[in-house]
Amino acid sequence: MHRLFWKIFLSFWLTLVIFAALLLFAVSSYLEHTRTQQDIGSMRARLAEYLDQAQTAAKQNGIEGLEAWLSRLDRREAIPIFLIDESGQDLLGREVPAYIVTRLDRRRQHAERMERKAPAHLRSIRLADGSSYRMVPDFQSITLLRVLQRPRVIALPVTIAALISALVCLLLSRYQTFPLERLRRAAQHIAAGDLTQRVSPSMGTRRDEIADLAGAFDKMAERLEKVFSSQRQLLSDASHELRSPLARIQVALGLARQRSNGQAENELDRIEIEIERLNELIGQLLELSRLEAGVDAGRTDKVDIRELLEGLIEDAQFEAASRGCRVELRESFPAIVQSSARLLHSAIENVVRNAIRYTKPDTTVEISMLPDTDRQDRILVRIRDRGPGVPDEMLLHLFEPFVRVEEARDRTSGGYGLGLAIAERAVRLHGGEIMARNEPDEGLSVHIRLQLAGT
Repeated sequence: MHRLFWKIFLSFWLTLVIFAALLLFAVSSYLEHTRTQQDIGSMRARLAEYLDQAQTAAKQNGIEGLEAWLSRLDRREAIPIFLIDESGQDLLGREVPAYIVTRLDRRRQHAERMERKAPAHLRSIRLADGSSYRMVPDFQSITLLRVLQRPRVIALPVTIAALISALVCLLLSRYQTFPLERLRRAAQHIAAGDLTQRVSPSMGTRRDEIADLAGAFDKMAERLEKVFSSQRQLLSDASHELRSPLARIQVALGLARQRSNGQAENELDRIEIEIERLNELIGQLLELSRLEAGVDAGRTDKVDIRELLEGLIEDAQFEAASRGCRVELRESFPAIVQSSARLLHSAIENVVRNAIRYTKPDTTVEISMLPDTDRQDRILVRIRDRGPGVPDEMLLHLFEPFVRVEEARDRTSGGYGLGLAIAERAVRLHGGEIMARNEPDEGLSVHIRLQLAGT
């Protein structure tokens, strides 16, 4: 139980342990290296350079300048360096280790000889007042705390430890988050309608909560795929089966007209209207099921969008005139898309007819072709009406089957709620996008993005 919890816990713990171990190893190596350098010429050269700097500071600013220089050196140098006067006191007042005091006492007994023969870094620093100081490095007093307190000294070991730990953290983070990223992409595909996505195969031999989640996700996706496939098949089968009795009813209606001798014309007209509505609904259901199944996905050709819109507007003017409104193409330019001409015409026509249905009398349904500002390989077809718009919470559901706005439930104004669903499936089938939004002043606009041919 809680295998992922322990993985995360142990990962963080292991990372901290590795970082601490690397840091300690790096600092210890540095200290050991520093101690071994006390008899090497490079260390002596550094001390000789420090001695020259101290003499220069003393000559320029006296005891105050020498003290200031030693303070700066002590803040950046990992090796404690003392300036000890003839009485055995350090210039900065620091405690001098006993072994240094003993060594200086032995040297003081042979001061003149040592002064003449000593290396440059062991010679005395003499001031104008006659006092003198010896520069003595204390290699045995190098401590971890002293190294940590000097950023310039500890920077390299800490950087190396941090980089190695960062690499370990990167690998651990990748191991933990990769399956979650795979789940996210699969969920996005399912939300877009691709129910064939499965995640478990990409988990490999992983055995933890994420692998269990992937298995549950695949079972859910498989169940959804079966349910939606059954639903689409039911719609298709039911629509096909309803066509035959409707055809027989239409034949019976014709016979009834002949035998009624005009005595039931109103009733028979009503029956005919309802039969036409049923026939229209069945046709839309069949079209929706074909689009859901992707039957026409491979039947594409090059379609001139401007020519298609001009022909569509010419046909839509008749319906618009009967409702007291107009349809106009406001902006257009030559553009070719790779799509099914029949499906694309049907999709845009459904949107235009929906706009005509809701726009106010004596207004215009505007159709515009615009370049897509987000991507140069697409164009935007915008259909805008001057109607009441829709509630904001309904915008995301307008393209679902059988969805109608609450105020438009009457079939004479709201249809069956399939027109926009068919348009959305037809556009998406050929790699396009469709969305709706309310305009700030009034009306609803539907944006259809289409991929240009040859891009």
